[in-house]
Amino acid sequence: MKQKEPSEGASSFAFFFPELAAMGKERYEELLNAQTDILERVQETNKHWLGRIRSQANCNSEFAFKLTGAKSIPDAMTAYQDWFKREFEMMAEDGKRLVADGQTLAEAGRRLLSNGWMLNGRGGAST
Repeated sequence: MKQKEPSEGASSFAFFFPELAAMGKERYEELLNAQTDILERVQETNKHWLGRIRSQANCNSEFAFKLTGAKSIPDAMTAYQDWFKREFEMMAEDGKRLVADGQTLAEAGRRLLSNGWMLNGRGGAST
């Protein structure tokens, strides 16, 4: 017995139920757009954190350079204090950015769910 190709079943479905097929296509496009939006936000977040890693490496490199060039204990302590101050500033920035990134991704997820996807486990809004 010959099995139907998936496209054959889909085209016959669209022929007999054009309104449902159009609605399904629209929902699929909404899902695709939402996923694209989330992916773009994740990529932006990744770029930021990669830049942050580079910044951390530069900060540590500068500290090491200053520390090896210190001629006295007070010079070494000044280098350490400058590094420590910058580390705390960067940690504060990281915390703010982490919260902002989390809110951005949560908002994108909320928009995805508010479009009716997966609200009641059947892909539609519950009544």
